[in-house]
Amino acid sequence: MGLAWWCVGLVAFVSIVGIPWARACFVIGELCFLPFGRAVADRSVVTGKSDVGTGALGVVGNVIWFLLFGLWLAIGHLVSAVLCFVTIIGIPFGLQHLKLAEIALAPIGKTIVMKGRR
Repeated sequence: MGLAWWCVGLVAFVSIVGIPWARACFVIGELCFLPFGRAVADRSVVTGKSDVGTGALGVVGNVIWFLLFGLWLAIGHLVSAVLCFVTIIGIPFGLQHLKLAEIALAPIGKTIVMKGRR
């Protein structure tokens, strides 16, 4: 799934408008490879101030993201989670896929933090 995020990032990087999404795709793709000990948090909560991604433009960006890529990435993470849940040893990985499916739906306005620093 990390490779899928990076491929979507490359597609988004082709257009000038998609560069912010591409950067987020590469960061989330890295999170796919190293998910443990990290959490997804609202950027406005972490920084204590709002910005373009946490306001109305962020909502519009998330809707566009959801329609183009978010739904498909979330489905991929859900399928991966179900496959991981088949074995006992895969349950922690399945839980991480569920976390990643959530961020796949609406990544704008989110940030990745170390656990315990929300």
